[in-house]
Amino acid sequence: MWARLLIALVFVAPAVMAGYHATHGIVKHTMPSETWQIAFSVIGAIAVGITALMRVTGMAATAPAGQGTMRA
Repeated sequence: MWARLLIALVFVAPAVMAGYHATHGIVKHTMPSETWQIAFSVIGAIAVGITALMRVTGMAATAPAGQGTMRA
């Protein structure tokens, strides 16, 4: 179980960083306050990280394909 979590984090960590920088790049052009820029960038990073974690753990499901997981 710990090995699966570590492997998932290897894929999720870069997604979190990309989510932060992508959100920060967009927000930097729309709001002048640096505090709000960082706040929204962190929220974007959390959203991207949760999405990446859910997708990675969904691929590693132990149930047979098509049962119990949603397909996008």
